[in-house]
This record gives sequence, structure tokens and C-alpha cells, in this order.
Amino acid sequence: MRSPPLGLPPDTLSLLHHLHDALRPAWAALPVSSPLEGAGPQEGGQVPDYRAAAGPPNLHGRRAELIVEASDVPALERAVCSDADAVVIDFDDTFTPTRRNVQAAYDALPSLGEAGTALLVRPRALYAAEPHLDFGGPAIAALCDLGVALTALKRPSPHVYIPKLETVQEAQFWQEALTLAECHLGLPVNSVQVCLQIETFSGLLHADALLHTLHRRAYGLNAGRWDYVFSLVKHLGGAHPHPVPPRRDLTMDVDAMRAYAGELVRVCRARGAQAIGGTASFAPNPADPQPALDAVLADKKREAAQGFTAAWAGLPALLDAVRRGFDGAGEVQVADETQDLYARLTDLPTPAHIAVAEVQDAISLALDVFGAWYAGQGVVTRQGRLEDTATAELARASLWQWVRVGAALDDGTRLTPARYLSERQAIHPADDAAARLLDTLVLSPACPDYFPRVAQHLVGQHLAGGDPR
Repeated sequence: MRSPPLGLPPDTLSLLHHLHDALRPAWAALPVSSPLEGAGPQEGGQVPDYRAAAGPPNLHGRRAELIVEASDVPALERAVCSDADAVVIDFDDTFTPTRRNVQAAYDALPSLGEAGTALLVRPRALYAAEPHLDFGGPAIAALCDLGVALTALKRPSPHVYIPKLETVQEAQFWQEALTLAECHLGLPVNSVQVCLQIETFSGLLHADALLHTLHRRAYGLNAGRWDYVFSLVKHLGGAHPHPVPPRRDLTMDVDAMRAYAGELVRVCRARGAQAIGGTASFAPNPADPQPALDAVLADKKREAAQGFTAAWAGLPALLDAVRRGFDGAGEVQVADETQDLYARLTDLPTPAHIAVAEVQDAISLALDVFGAWYAGQGVVTRQGRLEDTATAELARASLWQWVRVGAALDDGTRLTPARYLSERQAIHPADDAAARLLDTLVLSPACPDYFPRVAQHLVGQHLAGGDPR
């Protein structure tokens, strides 16, 4: 039996009907898969000269934004009363879109604006559908999240983080959606301001064109490290002759990662936009929190030295370390455009072998996140870190790539499909939804784009059927 549709106020439903009627054809025409997977360098068109929008007044001088999963109502209530400079209400990487979670998140929004804290909303990415609403067809999750936020948080309107942008076509879709929503609600055009998340390989190569498309409302670019590396692994694919490095070796000191951060900052400086750093995702040990806080501080000082001006904290306890990392940052000399950018971005270190322990850790991480995701929890704390959809995507994509190239292991063997299955079954012998999802993702001939889409296909009943959660 299907669960009942989400309960929404009349003004929200009116806006969502309007957006879906106008934009469904354009949404259906968007690319289904990553446009650069397996391709070489892409030549973009000439971008006209332009300046990005000025930053919102209520974000002036902010250094630390606190990201909170959208259905964690107690955490949201604490966040808006915390010392965070701004709060990011997240429907994307930290969010599991069960019916119960979506309804709880939507119901919580109206009261959050009363605290006076600057609010930003990160809706779901454009690939996602919302199975608990129907507007002449499956609802577009991004439009639902956007529409609910704009009707629930009216004065002032929230700012929006736009996730997982890859193409100018997607940026144009967002510009049209935001303009339609503003006109429907009687808001000035371009009054809803946005920051673009540069967390895909295609998005980075086209960052200037994406920012230009939305420049009348876009005030910045945001770095999403693990989503970006996940996208890079998909792009390199099985054609990459060597195994990609494990996550612990993909630090921001690696030249390919420095090139990623440098290009994002370069575009921001050239166009007068803000460069927003990544998420501080350490989970401090209550008995000895200082090592985690020191690591966050060092990471944010590095970002400040590169030209970033603010970043996200994954926990309230990290806010002070994030903020101090950007305090007193001096003038930054930003490098000119790199002529060999594509070569630098794709020149990852080549490991002599992959440790069996790294394979086992990637399997365990993905299974932990997938199991929690199916249970309605978007974030897990594991080995002193916050893990979510982004890090699980990287773990499973790395496993896929290692299997595809038959990566040499430190025990003298290679990672074949059979060896992967043996390791997975030793760690997690149950044939449950999380195991089936990981096996499907790792053993697929091509690297699937996003695991929630595959999960919905494998166990549609969980989200679209009789489970009322």
C-alpha cells in the first residue's frame, strides 16, 4: 500500500504546481548521466565579462556556517540559537528522503526563521524525484525543497546552496526556477541569492560559465571536496590505467587537489565572488577533543591562505575552530589561469598497491552509511569523522575503480570481483539492502552516478511503497 502524500499548505502547493507545470519538460531534457564521464578535456565557450552579485548583507563578515540535516529538528532548533554565523539546512548529502524525514523537515521550516539567524537551504540535487508528491508525474525533489523553503521562510527569504551542478543547462534550469518562484510569490527578481557548489569535475571545468549563468543572484562558489573526488573517479573511470589513491592519500596537499581549490578561488577572484571552503567533519572525542579541533584549525588556515573566506562546520563544537581559521587572513596572491588545468586535475598519485585494510575500510564505510540511510539516518560518526552520502559515494566509486583495473593489493593478490565479494561477505555476511546496493554499485560495468537513484530502483518499496517512514 502506498503511503499518503506529504501534507503541504495551500500556498506551497500552488507554487509547486506552478513550477512543475512550467519546468517539467526542461527537467526531463537534462542529461541523465555525468557529461564528462570517460571523456577528455572539454573546450568551453567564451564567457562574457561579468561580475557576481554582491553577498547578502546578513552574511557580511561571516566565517563559520553550521550545516544541519534538515529533518533533525532538535539539532536545527539548537543551531539557530547557537553562535553560528549562519545555518545551512541540508536536504542533500546528510539527508535521507524517507516520507517521515521529508515531512518533519518541511514542518520544521516555518519556526526556524523566528530566531533571526541567517539561513541557507541546500535542496536535493536535480537527479532526485520526490515519490510522495505528484504534479502530473513524479515530483522534482529540488523544486519541492525550494518551494517549501521559500513559502515557509518569507522574510527574509533564505539563501540557497545549489548542489552538484555540472552543466550550463542545469544552471539555466535553476535560474528559471528561482525567477518563476520569485514572480509567483511577488518577490523582486534575483532577490533569492545563491552560492554554487563546485563539487563535480564538469562543474569545476565550467565554473566560470556556471557562475555567469546565475551571476545576477549568485554571490559565491563553494568547495565540496569528497563529492568532487567522487565525480573525478567517475570521470576517470576504468580507462584510468592505475588505481586511484585511497581517500587518506587524497589530501589537499596533493597537486591535483591544490589545482581544484586554486581554480575555484581564481574564478571567484576574477568575478568578485566569495570562495566558501569545505566542511569540517571531524567528530571530537569528548575525552580529548583537542586533536580534532587542531586538525580543523589547520585545515581552515590552509583554506584561508588559498583565498577562501568562510567554511562549514559539521558540528557546533567545531564552529570556533572554523572561525579562528579564517580570522586575520591576509591578502592572497591568486595564480593566473592554469593552461594545463585538465592535466593537473587528472594527474593523481599512483599507489604501488592498495592495502587490503583500505579495501576493507571502504567496504565498511559504505555499508555503515547505506545501512543508516535505509534506516532514515543521513550521517554516521565513524572513527572520529562524520560520514555521509558524499564519503560513501567516494568509497564505493573507489572500490568500483579498483575492481575495474584489478588493483594490486599489499598481500600480493589483485582485487577481482570475486575477491571484493569475499571481503564484503567477511565483513557483512547478511544479504540485506545495504549489501545488495554496494554489490550492485561496485560490480556494475559502468560507475553509477548516484547511489540514492540506484537504491530507489533496487528497493522502490522502501521509499515509494508502503513504508510510511
